[in-house]
Formats: sequence, C-alpha cells, structure tokens
Amino acid sequence: MSLALQYRLPVASSFPEFTDAGALVGYGPSRLELYRRSAYYVKRIFDGTKPGDLPVEQPTRIELSVNLRTAKLLGISPSDSLLARADRVIE
Repeated sequence: MSLALQYRLPVASSFPEFTDAGALVGYGPSRLELYRRSAYYVKRIFDGTKPGDLPVEQPTRIELSVNLRTAKLLGISPSDSLLARADRVIE
C-alpha cells in the first residue's frame, strides 16, 4: 500500500480489512468470517461428511469500509452518503 500512496494511487479492495493497511475503500466479505466458515467445512469433512454432500455457501454479510486518512492524503473527499453507508470508517 505504501507504493500506491507514494504515487498517489487510490486502491480499492475486495476485502474490507485492507483499508487498515491503507487502501482507500474495501467492499466485500470479511476474511475472518470466510476463514471461520472454512474451518466449519474442514471439521465436517474430518467427521466423515463427503465434500460433495456439503452445500455451497455465499457470504451473508458484505462490508464497506472507507479510510479517511488515505482519502486526505490523496486529496479525495468521500461523499457523506458513502460515509453514511459504510460499515466502518477509519479516521
């Protein structure tokens, strides 16, 4: 992220946690929740369930995060409506 900030390039990520590292916007499922669900599937397989018998799941929660520090460094002013919709705003 530091290289993107050095060249004043906004970075958008499909993982909202990347805004903690300096991305401007993150929109997608939480990696932590994806890992937890993966552990559930691994446990079921270890308990003897056939992988083909397990249902395919989609993330149920999609998060939007905005990094205002990065926006300020880039000279960008996010709209109030974007900030109101964000699940997490880093100041």
